[in-house]
Amino acid sequence: MNIGIIGSGGREHAICISISKSKRAKKIYCFPGNAGTEKIAENININISNFDEIKEQVKNKKIDLLIVGPEKPLVNGIVDFFKKDEVLIFGPNKVCSQLEGSKIFTKKICEKYKIPTAKFGIFKNQFDANNYIKKCNFPLVIKADGLASGKGVYICDNLLNAKDAVKEIFDGKFGLAENVLIEEFLYGEEMSFFIISDGKKIINFQTAQDHKRVFEGDKGKNTGGMGAYSPSRLDSKDLEAKIKNKIILPTLKAIKDLENEYIGFLYAGLMIVDNEPYLIEYNVRMGDPECQTILPRLESDLLEIIINCCEGKLKEEISWKNEKSLCIVLCAKGYPEKYSKSEIKNIDKLELSKDDYLYHAGTINNNGKIFSNGGRVINAVCLSNDFKICREKCIELLKNLKWENGFYRRDIGYKVIE
Repeated sequence: MNIGIIGSGGREHAICISISKSKRAKKIYCFPGNAGTEKIAENININISNFDEIKEQVKNKKIDLLIVGPEKPLVNGIVDFFKKDEVLIFGPNKVCSQLEGSKIFTKKICEKYKIPTAKFGIFKNQFDANNYIKKCNFPLVIKADGLASGKGVYICDNLLNAKDAVKEIFDGKFGLAENVLIEEFLYGEEMSFFIISDGKKIINFQTAQDHKRVFEGDKGKNTGGMGAYSPSRLDSKDLEAKIKNKIILPTLKAIKDLENEYIGFLYAGLMIVDNEPYLIEYNVRMGDPECQTILPRLESDLLEIIINCCEGKLKEEISWKNEKSLCIVLCAKGYPEKYSKSEIKNIDKLELSKDDYLYHAGTINNNGKIFSNGGRVINAVCLSNDFKICREKCIELLKNLKWENGFYRRDIGYKVIE
């Protein structure tokens, strides 16, 4: 089987490596991929927003299955675009992808289907938003409605910060903004909860904890993710049942009421307050870096799971390793704001054990030399029975990389590590 993987980040490199282990994988193509994927797949430099270009490559390369990594093509309707073609495509359609594409779409579902979430208000202009803010208690959470690469969320401690956030959103920092979402701040612990669905059956696909803030101690600006660990320390059978019954199943009922079926990964970003789950947001694909953290723990054949999902034949049996996993993201200095690009000289010399992984994210091969090509550049992932050992091994890998233009958080997993 010929497989095409859409995307260029650490998530796509992790998917590529997992898929390559399957006996059914004949040839893998990555659109556009990175310096890591090109070692096990053929990279094709393409604009992933141009579906016609992708379709031409699918036809020329005789691709049987497309796996969509990032959210933007899903939100823009790539699954619908390929619906009449013979190629299988893994991911939710355009309607279902609004769960991530519009935070307000999701909030309205929560309201209608009694899904626990933070209290909120939706505003079409700065004047009304600012008037609402004056009546609120702080801290407040202010969000851009659409896609913002994990950065369109502000946690505001005072009125001035809140007004600045509203202004930046309406001024177009994250694209055209017709609405702003203002939420109460929930005090609890975050948790990432994943399922996979074939439109009829849903199966748990592990839990994780992401670290969004750029600096240690969860300080500084929001990022796409500075690291993660799996499983979440909060995970339990009791909590899983609550999440499924109070959040996941009502959401899928809402999708069904819209005459759609949800197919693909669904990632619920949750706040757990006194062992009760509240929905913060949905992502309609695997998280990044949660994907890199979770997939090394998978024993089952990922390609088989995805094919079965596309064909409506998802099976109950998914096997997982017992080990824990932790990921640290190496970023270019200046991220999440302005950052420069530079050569990474030592990456091919690192020795990895069977429980160590080094996923490329923002990298590019230029005449045999590997350069950084984004804000989040490399993901170090290690497995162990102890989160502390995982973190120590990840830090040792990144130290040995000796890339002077990078930085990373050394406290990933601090809530589960003594």
